[in-house]
Amino acid sequence: MNYYTNELQALKKSSRHRTREVVDYTLQDFASNDYLGLASNKELHTLTCKELSLNPVHAPKASLLVNGYHQIHKDFESALCEANGFEEGVVLGSGFNANIALIEALVRKGDTLFMDEKFHASGVLASNLGGLHVEFFKHNDSDELRELLEDSKAKRKIVAVEGIYSMDGDLMEKEIFAICDTHDAILIVDEAHSSGVVGENLMGVYDLFDIEIKPNHIKMGTLGKAYGSFGAYILGSSHIIEYLLNRAKPIIYATSLSLYDTLLAHNSLKYILQHKDALKKKIELRQNIARELLYVSTPSLIIPIVLGDNKKVLHVRDELRREGFMIGAIRQPTVEKAILRIIARIDDDAKVFETLCKKIKELL
Repeated sequence: MNYYTNELQALKKSSRHRTREVVDYTLQDFASNDYLGLASNKELHTLTCKELSLNPVHAPKASLLVNGYHQIHKDFESALCEANGFEEGVVLGSGFNANIALIEALVRKGDTLFMDEKFHASGVLASNLGGLHVEFFKHNDSDELRELLEDSKAKRKIVAVEGIYSMDGDLMEKEIFAICDTHDAILIVDEAHSSGVVGENLMGVYDLFDIEIKPNHIKMGTLGKAYGSFGAYILGSSHIIEYLLNRAKPIIYATSLSLYDTLLAHNSLKYILQHKDALKKKIELRQNIARELLYVSTPSLIIPIVLGDNKKVLHVRDELRREGFMIGAIRQPTVEKAILRIIARIDDDAKVFETLCKKIKELL
């Protein structure tokens, strides 16, 4: 029986139907979130395999709390804390799971979650679990957030924002840190798209804004984007991490993060810190090209072009594919209006990115 025929037909009619496609390595990749190109860095891969081969096992075998916590995990968590200025951290399976872990565990009865309206789908899903009390505020509207916190009678206040927003590519408002500190609100910053891309040391918005880390601050980051690996981490005070280890289901009940991915991400962290100046120059160069040719100013490597037409974004994507380029064609419900999403990855020659921008300009 085809139980969902009508729903699938409706998606196809509105040009919102999705399919999987095997990656075509002949295309120039300007669609993935591999911002620094580390997913294709063979030296990092070879080094990681060599180091892992010296370990007694190559798989974690269990959850973090049941014989699945290895020295490889501990060493990487310590390195992340040192690089980002946090007391303690924990690694886990994905950014999606990390946001669910944070929100489902931290927001209890009598608490209120204040979430930016453009927060990632993982956080929105978590906010619907277990009857949590959530209030959404306008995107990056620090004034509205302040008013909501001032009026709140909640036992605990938890705020969730992104460092760089995945579709718009814009930065969070720096003022949000001060607002949360003033109102003693726990602040979750999803740095999936900012860690490795912004900041003096390329560690993200805490680094960019030179924020003094406080007990109410939490940083979540992913390893499958700028770090060229897979998985995620949560950084916070020792108190917060202890609580998550005891209450966050995606940490307690899931097999711990792959040893290869953890070790690869650790090597990527070292690489980013060692090559930060060269990486920042490459990032700035691509931002300048996007501004000059596409008239898009971005603090990140995400370049969104709003077309507002599902068929048109698919047409432009397919035309560029025939020219040898892969970009994202993002439609509802991921975004309000259909966009071209171009990722100015820095491992390709900047002239290739310049050629892509010129072709997009011609098509539009």
